[in-house]
Amino acid sequence: MVKYKKEDRQKLLKLYIERDPFLTDEALAERLNVSIQTIRLDRQVLKIPEHRVRIKRVAEEVDEIKSIMLEDVIGEIVNVKLNESGTSVFNVEEAHVFNNNTLTRGHFLFAQANSLCVAMINVPLALTKSANIEFRKPVHLGDRVVAHAKVVQTIGKIATIRVESFVEDILVFVGEFEMYFKNEGESK
Repeated sequence: MVKYKKEDRQKLLKLYIERDPFLTDEALAERLNVSIQTIRLDRQVLKIPEHRVRIKRVAEEVDEIKSIMLEDVIGEIVNVKLNESGTSVFNVEEAHVFNNNTLTRGHFLFAQANSLCVAMINVPLALTKSANIEFRKPVHLGDRVVAHAKVVQTIGKIATIRVESFVEDILVFVGEFEMYFKNEGESK
C-alpha cells in the first residue's frame, strides 16, 4: 500500500468525498491506508463535515429537483447543483447483470447518467435530445458506480451535459447528453 504525504492525502480525501459523499471514515481510512482518527483529523482541518451531516445536506439538496421524481432515477442522487452539476451512485445488484456472467447491462449505466442529467435541469420538463456515449471498462456485480455530471453549455432550450462514471478511480463510462427543457405552460 502507498503511504501518502499529509498534503497529498488531504487532497485525495477531499477528492474522494467530493466524488462520493457517502463514503464513511472507515472506507476512507482503508483507501488512504491510515487510521480512522487520521481521517477525522484531516476532515477537521479541511472543514469537511462528518458522514451523517454530509448525508443530511445531500437529502436537502435533492428535495429541490423538479424535472424527475426520485423513484424514476436510476441510482441515487447524492449531490445536485441545479443547472450546474450533479453526482449519483448506483450499486450493481444481481438484477442489473447478465444471467450468464457478472457484467452489468449497459443500459443501466446509460440510465444512471441520463436520469442524473434530467434531474439537474431546474424546470418541470427536461428530455434527452441526443446522447453520445462510450463504455470504457466493464462493470461487475457488487461494483459501486459514481456518476459525475457537469453542464458544459446552454444555448436556448438545450443544455449540453458531460457525464463521467467511475468505479473507485477507474473511468468506466463517458457521455455527452443534449437535454431539451421548457417550463410548464411554455409553448415549444
